[in-house]
Amino acid sequence: MYVGGYDLSCYSRNIGPLMVDYNAVDVTADMCEAVRGYLPDAPTISPGTLNGVMDNTATSGLHVTASTWPGTGKVVTVALGIRAVPAAGDPVFHGQFQLNSYQALESGGAITVTAPFGGYDETAIIRHTNPWGLLLHANSAVTAVNDQAGIDGGAASTGGGYMVYHVLAGDGTATIKVQDAAVNNDGGFADLSDATTGVIDCSARSSGIVALAIGATVRQYLRWQIVLGTADTVTFVLSFTRNT
Repeated sequence: MYVGGYDLSCYSRNIGPLMVDYNAVDVTADMCEAVRGYLPDAPTISPGTLNGVMDNTATSGLHVTASTWPGTGKVVTVALGIRAVPAAGDPVFHGQFQLNSYQALESGGAITVTAPFGGYDETAIIRHTNPWGLLLHANSAVTAVNDQAGIDGGAASTGGGYMVYHVLAGDGTATIKVQDAAVNNDGGFADLSDATTGVIDCSARSSGIVALAIGATVRQYLRWQIVLGTADTVTFVLSFTRNT
């Protein structure tokens, strides 16, 4: 569970439901009933409610962070490990969502936290309606460029997509990117157009969403890449959704 550049996994008991809710067309019983409109391909998207435990971590725990967030939009990534710690290729649910409230109460000797998220943050709508993607880089430190094979996306696509990143720690500037390839080897990968953070200061926590153009081609294989500027090490999480 990553929110706004913070790793809240160890304080999170559960989150959900991970919702993509499309409006259903009302069926009229006769021709005299009112016609009701709805927005096609415009679902309500939300990660649901985060349930966690209070902690005393001074700078990065659930309480010191989320208690100040109600009413603001936050980049959220829920990485779903397959019976293990999430790894590259595992599914993610991600986007930018409003945190509606933060409530803490005592339960069974522990202080529990309830933090419900609302729908997609209207200030960050990116014209992509699929919050499900693949984890390209799990939470770990990087000290060199990536020369490994990537993740199989099943097939090339021409609907564009978007990347979501969280920088958790670092010691200087760097650029985080997504690369794609038609053949899954180091020599086949090239930068995916527009899928880059640009140069960012990784000594401060940050997160963001970078959208490709609607209709952009994304080749079959994807991988993370980094260009180290003044940084020697960067700890980050990177995921990507392709539109098909």
